[in-house]
Amino acid sequence: MALDTNGLIVLITFMLLYGVFLFFDIFKRNERYRYLAYLVALLPVNFIWGVELFGNTSIIYTYIILFILWVFCLMRDMILIYRKSKEYDDIFSFFIMAVVLQIILSALLPEILPGLKPSEPPFNNFTVKFWYFYTPDIFDPALSGSLALAFRLLVTVLAIFIIAPLLLDIKNEALPLPVLVVITLIFIVPIMLLSFIWAADAWPVLTLLFSVIFFIGLLMITKSGREGEIKL
Repeated sequence: MALDTNGLIVLITFMLLYGVFLFFDIFKRNERYRYLAYLVALLPVNFIWGVELFGNTSIIYTYIILFILWVFCLMRDMILIYRKSKEYDDIFSFFIMAVVLQIILSALLPEILPGLKPSEPPFNNFTVKFWYFYTPDIFDPALSGSLALAFRLLVTVLAIFIIAPLLLDIKNEALPLPVLVVITLIFIVPIMLLSFIWAADAWPVLTLLFSVIFFIGLLMITKSGREGEIKL
């Protein structure tokens, strides 16, 4: 669907808002406002979805663009913040907040705009309803393979950006076994998501396999704090 002048102005405004918060550091103000870029990124992409800017593939492009905007935010924070201060709490908190808000919007928008709900061929919009939420159907055989691959790769990149700093933070730290179990249980969710989008038929097996590997990795990079008590 082509945008009229008003729609184009709205989209440009939303993108400018995102750009302001993405590069908020150059204004030398309260630096915590930079994290709002994760939330503001939801404005242009959901507008694109709402007006069906890319026709029947709008939901696919919506999430691809959203993931790209989030990757830009994470790259900025990894370079400007984490690399210097090792502060990760705000990055993680705002990212998770944005993810939760997008999940809520994925349930609300199609109810407000019924045209976003799943449709049947020949007007397939590559949308599937999962419980109360409307998500991209990347397994539809009619969907372009390049779009499906881009979706999978971007989700994987986001997961790496979120998991890698945590592993670096706890490396060589003394953590009791229960804490490692809790960390593994928390990260089962992204592991499950990655397993599902890459191999939907085998996701239970892959989730278990990579969760065990993740737990073993935690055991290898952390300390128990009782190494001095071990006697041969």
